[in-house]
Amino acid sequence: MPQSPRAGRDGDVLAVVSQTGPTVEFFDAASDRHIGTVNVPDQPHELCYDPTQRLLWCTSTYQSGYYHANSGQSTELTVIDPDTRRVVEVIDLAPEHGPHGLALDTARRRLYVSVEASADRPGGVVVIDTETCRPAGRIDTDAPGPHWFAIDPTGTTGYATNKEAPFVSVVDLERGALTAKIEVPGSEGLAVAADGSRVFVAAPYAGSVLAGAEERPDAGIQVIDAGTASVVGTLPTENVVVPVHLTSTGRLLAGELRMASAPESALGRHAPGRLTVFSADSGEELGGVEVGHAPLTITSSPDGRLAYVACIASSTVDVIDLETLQLSTRLDIAKRGEAGAHGLAYVPRAA
Repeated sequence: MPQSPRAGRDGDVLAVVSQTGPTVEFFDAASDRHIGTVNVPDQPHELCYDPTQRLLWCTSTYQSGYYHANSGQSTELTVIDPDTRRVVEVIDLAPEHGPHGLALDTARRRLYVSVEASADRPGGVVVIDTETCRPAGRIDTDAPGPHWFAIDPTGTTGYATNKEAPFVSVVDLERGALTAKIEVPGSEGLAVAADGSRVFVAAPYAGSVLAGAEERPDAGIQVIDAGTASVVGTLPTENVVVPVHLTSTGRLLAGELRMASAPESALGRHAPGRLTVFSADSGEELGGVEVGHAPLTITSSPDGRLAYVACIASSTVDVIDLETLQLSTRLDIAKRGEAGAHGLAYVPRAA
C-alpha cells in the first residue's frame, strides 16, 4: 500500500499569511489542525523560512489595499519565531518601501527583499544580514516595482520579475550590480532550476495588474537560458499563470487564474483556478488539479510530496498530493477584507 503523504510530518508546521488578517496562521502539517496565530503589521504579503536561524521573515507591503489600489507603501519586515509563535522583531526598512518578495542564501546568511521604486530611485533588492537582522546593502533593478526575487544555487546571480517593466532583471549578487535585462513583459512568479541553467517566469500581464483579459498576452511560462540570458521557449498553459514553484523532486508547479466574468473589483471575479504540474527537466505537462480562486503563492513540502496553493480571493490553501494529483485537504484562512491567503512557508520540526 502506498505510504500516506502525511507520514513522517509530526512536528512540521505550515505557516500562512492572511493579508487582511493581518496575521500569520500556523497549521500542524500532519493533521492540518490550526495551532496558532501571530498578529503582524498591516498587509503582510510573503513569507520565507530560515532554517539556520529557525526564523520566519514576513514582508508588509502597503498600509492598506494592494498593488495599484493602496493607501501608501509600508516599510516593515517582521521576524517571527515559528516554534514559540511570537514576533521577535519588526525591522523598519525606511526609506525603502513596498517590500514584496523574499529569497534566502543560507550559506552567506543573506536575505534578499524586493522593494518598490521611490521618486529618486528605481526599485531594487535590499540585502539583510540574517545574523544581525540589519540591512547590509541594496541592489538596483532599474524597474518600478520588482515583486518576486530568486537566486541561483551558487548564490551569485539573482533574478527579479517586474510587473510594470518589459524585462526580468539579472543582478550580480557579489558585485551588487544589475548585469542584464531579459525581455519578458509584465512578469510575476519565477523559479530557478536546481542546476541553475534555466529560469521559469510567469508573465501574466503587460503593464497594470488590473488589466482585463482582452489586454493580457498569451498564456504560458517563459523559459530562460541562464547562460545566454535569453528566452528559449514557452511552457504552454490554458490560462495565465501568476505563481510558479519548483519542488525538490523536479516538478514545476504553476498556478493558473481563471476569470468567471469581467472584474467587479481590483481582485476580480474569479472562477476556480488550476494547479498545473510540469517536469522541469523535459517541460512535459504531468497533469493538473482544480484549486481555489486566484492562486497567488505556491510552496511544497521538503520531500516534494505535497503542494500548498494559497488562493487570495477564496482565502484558502489547497493541499495537493503530487503523486496522485488529488486534493488532500483545503484550509480556510480567516480574513477581514477582500484579500485573504497569501504567503506560505513550510517549517520542519526542530531536530
